[in-house]
Amino acid sequence: MTNNESILKTDGEQVGKKVIINEKPETSLATSDFFYELPPELIAQHPMQKRDGSRLMVIDRETGEISHKHFYDIIDYLDPNDVLVINDSKVIPARLYGHVEGREDAKIELLLLRSHSLDVWETLVKPGKRAKIGSRLVFGDGMLHGEIVGMADEGNRLIKFDYDRTKYQTVYEILHVIGLMPLPPYITETLKDNDRYQTVYAREEGSAAAPTAGLHFTQELLEKIKAKGVAVAPVMLHVGLGTFRPVKAEKISEHIMHTEYFSVPEESARIINERKAAGGRIICVGTTSCRTIESVADENGHIPAISGDTGIFIFPGYRFKAVDALITNFHLPESTLLMLISAFYGREEILSAYNVAVKDKYRFFSFGDAMLIV
Repeated sequence: MTNNESILKTDGEQVGKKVIINEKPETSLATSDFFYELPPELIAQHPMQKRDGSRLMVIDRETGEISHKHFYDIIDYLDPNDVLVINDSKVIPARLYGHVEGREDAKIELLLLRSHSLDVWETLVKPGKRAKIGSRLVFGDGMLHGEIVGMADEGNRLIKFDYDRTKYQTVYEILHVIGLMPLPPYITETLKDNDRYQTVYAREEGSAAAPTAGLHFTQELLEKIKAKGVAVAPVMLHVGLGTFRPVKAEKISEHIMHTEYFSVPEESARIINERKAAGGRIICVGTTSCRTIESVADENGHIPAISGDTGIFIFPGYRFKAVDALITNFHLPESTLLMLISAFYGREEILSAYNVAVKDKYRFFSFGDAMLIV
């Protein structure tokens, strides 16, 4: 696979392998080239009462035409030969509040990013000055203990957790007792139902943030889509720091994505390749599904069954190998997500569409409205 380090068994079985992608097109674009003005009142603070009742902006890349619909209308834009690629990763209650052992006044906050082994996790820690190697931390009135055993990229800490293994088998079980859903900082209202920050098809726990484009789907809408003949192919990318880390570099080409774990099951790869060969479109639900597909696709758009890590960074100048259409939300200014959809359609075109969305008072970000780019 070009620019990817990958190994596949001859029988097609998945092999865990780090996929290294360092394929950055030449660009003079700056991070500031992806800024737009957004009134704070347009940042959605809560999900819509009905998932598929959100608004849907439909953009035709060939004509530039913009249509204003509702998300349940999306079925009208799908053809029987198409395949929807969804990310079925599940958000974990990844935020923990505790204190330094022996110092209850020394409060500390963790965001669990990814598991390195059964009980060792890479985490964001606040405040960092209390998170020195060897420091011991306490959470949930002693239900969970942690020791900082190492450093990772960008000052993240590696923490080895310890707990009563006669009561709990994994850290995941304890998180569901004492952890909180890791809502983005721009959401200041309390989420009444944690399931609304999960897709209805969420399956494998591991994400530190939701793949939000999928939040608009209901089971009923998915069944109608399948009844039309559209295939639904799940892939998995655990959303971590690579997806939501801000771009701090002045030039976007200097930004480095953190790697995130992904998996493309054999059955999904087969469905995607068969539909593509039959003239159907690969329609990715969300930027994480898109990044997964583009990470593994060869130059002919063929998708293998494989799992591993990806650090792919897609911005204008990138040549898409497989993805034909994209369902996405409205993203933060100067974010890698906005850069990805700008690569898919065009920076000036996307910013123009965002200006329309602001004027028409669309709802933005995680709990906001959706966009379909065909």
